[in-house]
Amino acid sequence: MREDVTIRRLAIPCGDETELSAIRQVLEAFREPSILLSPDYRILAANTAYQEVYGTDADGSSRACHEASHGYQRPCDEAGEACPLQAALASRRRERVLHVHHTAQGREHVDVELTPILGPGGEVRYFVERLHHLPVSSPQDGAIGLVGRSRAFNTMLGMISRVAPSNASALLLGESGTGKELIARAIHEESPRRDKPFVAVECSGLTESLFESELFGHEKGAFTGAASAKVGLVEAAAGGTLFLDEVGDIPLGQQVKLLRLLETHAYRRVGGIESRSADFRLVCATHRDLEAMVRNGQFREDLFYRINTFPIEVPPLRQRSGDLPLLVAAMLDRSEQVPRPTMDHATMRLLEGYAFPGNVRELRNILERAALLADGGPIRPEHLPEPVRRQAARAEAGAAGEGYAELVHPRELRPLEEIEREYLRHALAVHQGDRRSLARRLGLSERSLYRRLRELDRDD
Repeated sequence: MREDVTIRRLAIPCGDETELSAIRQVLEAFREPSILLSPDYRILAANTAYQEVYGTDADGSSRACHEASHGYQRPCDEAGEACPLQAALASRRRERVLHVHHTAQGREHVDVELTPILGPGGEVRYFVERLHHLPVSSPQDGAIGLVGRSRAFNTMLGMISRVAPSNASALLLGESGTGKELIARAIHEESPRRDKPFVAVECSGLTESLFESELFGHEKGAFTGAASAKVGLVEAAAGGTLFLDEVGDIPLGQQVKLLRLLETHAYRRVGGIESRSADFRLVCATHRDLEAMVRNGQFREDLFYRINTFPIEVPPLRQRSGDLPLLVAAMLDRSEQVPRPTMDHATMRLLEGYAFPGNVRELRNILERAALLADGGPIRPEHLPEPVRRQAARAEAGAAGEGYAELVHPRELRPLEEIEREYLRHALAVHQGDRRSLARRLGLSERSLYRRLRELDRDD
């Protein structure tokens, strides 16, 4: 849990070692890795947590922040990433961004929070940078928890890091199979309620007659068959997180009872008269278009606005370019089969050409089936389902045929700059290495590639 500490206006004489020593003591109050930065990216002071994670001394080992956290020799904004220091310098207020940092434990997702410190004349003199590492996710192969490092995944992860420490309701919006329950658990694990229960409710499996009893519980004799009292899921989630999966499937007649629970934080068991207090953090998920359901009278408008406090878009697998190898490695690493399954390169290429309409859930099922067929050997193309091989073959033929012909020989003449931008987007989507190797493949210097990427970001 993050400390509730607000850094306000401070006036620190430049170069005054006494003042810098005082700031070091302030940084030590933070459990999270924290540093004092100059406007030219130099680390002036680092707390003990930062020293342990990034291998610096109390003075930052004369390193720049981008060198310590990324291994870059230039600032993040010159390497194709968002730079919170530049943003805070321009806005003169606190800025946050999600980065992938290189630490002693490997690559980690880090929520970077940068606060400017103003001098007596209102000028930006220093920055305090606090780093919140997200243990529920990883950008590395074979990791546990949420896995990915694509732009779409990192955008979602940034939203998770913002809402998790609060008590606000979160609404996860995404297709079936995208892992919304895992994301709900990640929000719970990053929240102050992590030591309390996480209770998941599959709303699509509850009939109208069962909904109230399952959610609120019932007293003995409340209805035929109620031979004993039953604790409801709301009561089971006391102090923790209640996750309502497929909230759009809740019967319309029962939605008013859920709304009353959320607004009053009180409920009664079915057949009971005693009012009970409800204490839980709500996370909902749906693959449905709730706004359209509200317009069609299928979902209560007041309930929609009550649960839509903090919506989070969960991207489908086809939009997570570059994450597939990480997910495959993580799933195979978690396999209970002995020996652990492996994947050959030809099979991975086929998977990369498949659209995965069932998203991460479908990928997991495909890998489990293929591992069984492989009989302890590497997973080869023939172990994949026929639809995967067929669609991948069509995609490969299309990319080599129509797509290439349209780009190189368009039906109408197009500006060269437009074609270059389109090809650069394609290269970013299919290239599996880092930016340095991409520059090499494209026959460009790193500096030229970074300049083109900045221009591409501005165009987008």
